[in-house]
Amino acid sequence: MSENTTAARTTTARTVDRGKLDVQALVLLAVLLAAGFILNFTVGRMISSISGGLISPEFIISAFCLTILVVRPNVGQALIIGLISAAVIQLTTTSPFVDFAAEGIAAMLMAVIVRAGMETPAKRVIPLVGSFVTTAVSGVIFMLIRIAMVGAASELAAAMLPVVLLTAVFNAILVSALYLPIRKALGLSD
Repeated sequence: MSENTTAARTTTARTVDRGKLDVQALVLLAVLLAAGFILNFTVGRMISSISGGLISPEFIISAFCLTILVVRPNVGQALIIGLISAAVIQLTTTSPFVDFAAEGIAAMLMAVIVRAGMETPAKRVIPLVGSFVTTAVSGVIFMLIRIAMVGAASELAAAMLPVVLLTAVFNAILVSALYLPIRKALGLSD
């Protein structure tokens, strides 16, 4: 095989240009958000009912964490990813508009974690740690806004905080499990 053929194959295998929120990155986000939306209605509801509401997977957060891991956008682009994700969540939420603050901030945080961590020897744990922290922060922001809206701070916090933390653990495991296969399917290297 000639060097030109090898170079051409290597170039075409890499389908997402990291650091750019271009059409390919938006298509990846759309596909992952669509999958997350469907999983919220099916698997998410099943897990929530089986766990008695202790774990309420939010596959949309997993979707934007995966997108940020793959695309590696800057903080401003991550905000756009978070806001798009929040718009999708509006279709299923019981608290309209709260997710715009929660997901916007969480997506920017994920971008900071990914950009800082993927250049270090700790890069193997960044999908796990980043998605855990991102999901937890998103859940805490959501919880604080809900508390401000309805009051009953201690009761609501006591009910929601365990759900937030267990959901963060679930999302961290899910994102960690899916990151490598998605990266390989897209032909990306670290």
